[in-house]
Amino acid sequence: MPGEHDVWIPVTLAAPQPASTETIADATPAATGTATTSTATTSPAPHRARRRMPLVAGLVVASLAVTGGAYAVSTAYKDVTLDVDGHVTTISTFAGSVQNLLDAQGVRLTERDLVSPATDAALTDGADVVVRFARELTVHADGEEVTAWVTALDAHEALTSLAARGTDVALVASRSGERASLALRLDADGPVAVVADGDTTVVGNGRDGLAAVLAEADVTLEAADTVRVVSLDAAGIARADAQGADVAVVVQRIVEEDVTTEHALPFETETKDDSSLYKGESKVVQEGADGVRTLVERVVTVDGEETSRTVVSDEITTQPVAKVVAEGTKERPVVAAAPAVSGGGSTGPVMSGSPRAIGQELAAARGWTGDQWQCLDSLFQKESGWNPSAQNRSSGAYGIPQALPGSKMGTVAGDWRTNPATQITWGLNYIEGRYGSPCGAWGHSQSVGWY
Repeated sequence: MPGEHDVWIPVTLAAPQPASTETIADATPAATGTATTSTATTSPAPHRARRRMPLVAGLVVASLAVTGGAYAVSTAYKDVTLDVDGHVTTISTFAGSVQNLLDAQGVRLTERDLVSPATDAALTDGADVVVRFARELTVHADGEEVTAWVTALDAHEALTSLAARGTDVALVASRSGERASLALRLDADGPVAVVADGDTTVVGNGRDGLAAVLAEADVTLEAADTVRVVSLDAAGIARADAQGADVAVVVQRIVEEDVTTEHALPFETETKDDSSLYKGESKVVQEGADGVRTLVERVVTVDGEETSRTVVSDEITTQPVAKVVAEGTKERPVVAAAPAVSGGGSTGPVMSGSPRAIGQELAAARGWTGDQWQCLDSLFQKESGWNPSAQNRSSGAYGIPQALPGSKMGTVAGDWRTNPATQITWGLNYIEGRYGSPCGAWGHSQSVGWY
């Protein structure tokens, strides 16, 4: 045949007897179907964590031919090490390229996955092939949450690679009911610190997954709790206390509750005119009462510290009741004092109304309203029942004020026997001169029975 001949090494040997046949396809979530090339023989290799991506130094092309029971072996027969997401296997294979090797082992890649050397690189004896599957994670960086694809072996590598995004970087676990999950190992070959409820627990095996680590730390999640994976520094754990851990799982207890508070709404005071009261007089018609404002706020606490407070509702649940005060508009009567007479030809003031009404007007003209009027009303009610013709049969006291003798009232006017205004005017003069006020006179009367 024209052209250069391949280099052949004719040998006669029995079929290879592998130490074990181990499939790598189980290590990749994207693997489907079966390999199209010949089955590779594999022998287990010790576990190696955080294996670095190897550099391909050269390319060797080889062939193999089988004729009449004798094997013609080219330099394509080789032993390689395949690391699929930390699952390391030593493989004896005839694959000529990295892609052929992956196909033979059932390893399927997506556009986000990483492989070194590249898939189109030739496979050489003693080569290291490293595959890292991409995983979608929620990353919290400097106060914001974003979605990122990472090809790290574990959370420790992911945090290291994502550190450039900001100083406060965390991997946020997905929550479903009382479970938490992270699409990544916590630590491929070491322990993990768990921080919850103020305590720190170190769990020995970080490969078991987030749910298993939390269970071993005896941490039960509530529905609203958050779970983050952070560096030791971010968790506030000194490396001397970490017992070999490089990352920490931090559980934050989130409590959300509606808090109701009531606040008083002060009542207002209203005034209205009252023609039955004299100017300067007032009385409370209706007492005031405070209203109630009910405020409902949604309060969120993280590990017992309040982080937010949002108004849910703000309503006036009880309206305030205004205080109503009546203020008098009636003019006070002006009463001229009658000249003192001895024989009694003059008359006192002529006023309409009942003796009691006249007495209230004359008292108000002196400023005796309110309590003072009540005292005067009680005093004259006791003395005469406001009867201008009342006469004490035993003492001779006469009239509304029960003057003794009745003729004393003639100092006001000569009609003292029949005019209520004359009698009341004398009585008010007497009370003012002796007791100073109706309440002073009423108090004396209650004490000794007379005034």
